[in-house]
Parts: sequence; structure tokens; C-alpha cells
Amino acid sequence: MALIQVEHVKKSFEKLQVLKDVSFSVNPGDVIAIIGSSGSGKSTLLRCLIHLENVDGGSITVGGKPMVEQGVYAPPAQIRQITAQMGMVFQHFHLFPHLNVEKNLTLPLHLHDKSLSKAECLQKCKELLQKVGLLEKLDALPAHLSGGQKQRVAIARALMLNPQIMLFDEPTSALDPELTAEVLFTMQQLAKEKMTMVVVTHEMEFAQRVANRVLFMDGGEIVEEGTPQQIFEHPQQARTQQFLRTALH
Repeated sequence: MALIQVEHVKKSFEKLQVLKDVSFSVNPGDVIAIIGSSGSGKSTLLRCLIHLENVDGGSITVGGKPMVEQGVYAPPAQIRQITAQMGMVFQHFHLFPHLNVEKNLTLPLHLHDKSLSKAECLQKCKELLQKVGLLEKLDALPAHLSGGQKQRVAIARALMLNPQIMLFDEPTSALDPELTAEVLFTMQQLAKEKMTMVVVTHEMEFAQRVANRVLFMDGGEIVEEGTPQQIFEHPQQARTQQFLRTALH
């Protein structure tokens, strides 16, 4: 069964239709790369999946539970349960600048599950910082971290709540190439562990090497989808071909 099912989703901002009849599914263990030009609707689609934006029509089902059906949303408690299964990593980190790395990770977990002791939260925090290679930064403030380190802390923070699905919204677009590599390596490790991931990215090499499915969006629509080999080596649609000519050179 699909972990996420999106059917005929539409979204407009005033008169601008940003998503036009978007449908796709995400299966457990999928790494789906969403590619396309700026303004094609990629980030808006991701924000709709985790209910940071309301859709105007269509359905989104996560883990077999409807979040929105034909434009009608489930009760708030059910939406909270559904979105708790997803972690999101943004382009610009969104760390609390006045809290050290430990507090940035443990505070959301403590607020989410008050039954956990401080020691349990700290243990989990250390395990995840070890996973992203930043255990030595436990006491550091975000201002003392590089951009790549901030983004890896943001990934660890999103993992603190044991999400079934990780959403990444252009996680490397604010970073220089050297720092980009360390964030992409962390994401590759998650993919190897079979974490289900939906990644909006401009990193074509990541989409080719790590994703098992690629969606190309243009003008608020999924124009073409397939394996990385199908999309990058044998694109069928003229719009995909044109985008890739630009993106790969």
C-alpha cells in the first residue's frame, strides 16, 4: 500500500494556480526526487503534504489515513497525527538561534512526548548527532556552525520524532558545493537505511544516483515521472528535454 497517495491536488494563491491536478504516490522506502524550474510548484506541493499549506481541491492520504478528501480536511487531531509521521527539512535550517544544538534537538521531542525523561531525550539527541557526524557540536550555538553543519543538525532534529517519511525542500540550495556534499552524504545514508524520502532538489546528480523515482514538474503539473534512467537518459516530453538540457550543463 502507498505510504502517501496524492490525487488531483489543486492549489492557488489568489488568481495564480500553483498546482494543477497533481497526482502521485509514494511507497515505503521510496526516494522520490522532484525536479523542475523555480516556480513550477515543487515546494508548494511539499508544503501541502505536511499541511503547511491548505489545498483547494483533491485528496492526500498518508499511511492509509485521509488528511484531506476532495478538498475537505480531516479533524485537526487527525491531521496532527498524520503530520507527526513526517519530518521536514527546509532550505534555511530554521534552528532556534538562542538555543544550543542539544536544546534544538531535545525541545521538540520533549514537547511532543512529555513522558520521556530529559536523559532519554538527551540519549536520542546524541545518537542522532553521531549519525550525522556532529556529536562534538552538542553544546554549540547555531551561529558557530557552518551552513552544512546547520543543515545536518536540522536533519537530526527532524529525525528526533521518528518520522516514517522525510520531506526535504531544496536542502542544499543555500550552501556552497563543499558543504552541499556533506548534506547529500547524510541524505544518502538515510536512503541506504530505507527511509522514505521526498526531495525537492536542484542537485541532478543526487536525483540520478540516489532516487528510485523522479518527478519533473513544470507549470504546476507533473509533466513526466519515471526512474532516473528513464527521465535523464530517455525523457519523453519536450518540456523535460528542454529543462534537462539547461540543468545538466
